[in-house]
Amino acid sequence: MSVSLKISGVSKVFEKNVALNNVNLQIRAGEFVCLLGPSGCGKSTLLRLIAGLDRPSDGRIYINDRDVTNLPPARRNFGIMFQSYALFPNLSAFENVAYGLRNKKIKNKDIEERVGRLFEMIKLTNAKDRLPSQMSGGEQQRVALARALATEPDFLLLDEPLSALDAKVRISLRKEICSIQKELGLTTIMVTHDQDEALTMADRIIVMNKAVVMQEGTPEEIYEHPENPFVADFIGSINFIDREKSRVYNLGNYERVAIRPEKIEIERTADKESLRGKIADIEFRGFYNRVSVQVSHVVYGDMVLYVDVPFQAAKEKKFKVGEIVYVNMPKEELLGFESA
Repeated sequence: MSVSLKISGVSKVFEKNVALNNVNLQIRAGEFVCLLGPSGCGKSTLLRLIAGLDRPSDGRIYINDRDVTNLPPARRNFGIMFQSYALFPNLSAFENVAYGLRNKKIKNKDIEERVGRLFEMIKLTNAKDRLPSQMSGGEQQRVALARALATEPDFLLLDEPLSALDAKVRISLRKEICSIQKELGLTTIMVTHDQDEALTMADRIIVMNKAVVMQEGTPEEIYEHPENPFVADFIGSINFIDREKSRVYNLGNYERVAIRPEKIEIERTADKESLRGKIADIEFRGFYNRVSVQVSHVVYGDMVLYVDVPFQAAKEKKFKVGEIVYVNMPKEELLGFESA
């Protein structure tokens, strides 16, 4: 049965270093939540507090409305999967997964059945007898996931589980983890600094920076409606326009205005809303081209805008470096921030 978690006013201080500062969160049963942020923001510390591997300096942690702040890890019934697979090198894949079950004195027949079912789930039935050294990184990570699930935990904690894998394997495992999580309805919390992982895997993203939560919401909410410049800049690419230039170009009276590169329109002909500029650079990025347009103002100087043009459109229009173009920033796509 999946569980709900509540983090209430949690802080953690290591000597003089504040790792978490008054964090409040609620995680619903069956939800897949990503803790996203740069290195040192406090996300792994929060995961360790949830697991009971550390104790908070202040605040309380609740699992299904039960205060577990001072309970040891063994009494929290979670599965955990780390970046370093942490498999026993001298045990077969099967015995790595069965290890926790044998410690619980579960009957051999039940272990065989449960572990066999998990190997079917992770699609590694033919690798049960291999040692970790005989397996690829992706296969080892699948075994680590099966081991985390073997004891039928109430919730699953993932600490940057995919960061050591190459891109193709990482994308494949993302889908498998999400599929298994949904099949089991398991409350899952994953730490990552990879925005693509968070956007593609999470039901809800919690963006952290400098020991505090900056914003929480669905991937769409976080991307389309960032609440502050940090979140806007950390999730995806964005153009920032400072107060003076935003007023010059009639973009509003905020301290900062921002717009995503894919929201900007670029043409060879002008309309009354467009800005004249020169193409300074074109980067091929696979399914789109990133075009850098230098817009100049006689008083306020240059402003470089990054415009993402879908590959097929870029192929048809054949933009060239040095060419004069006109860019339009639709008002409805602008993001305004009160503080810089």
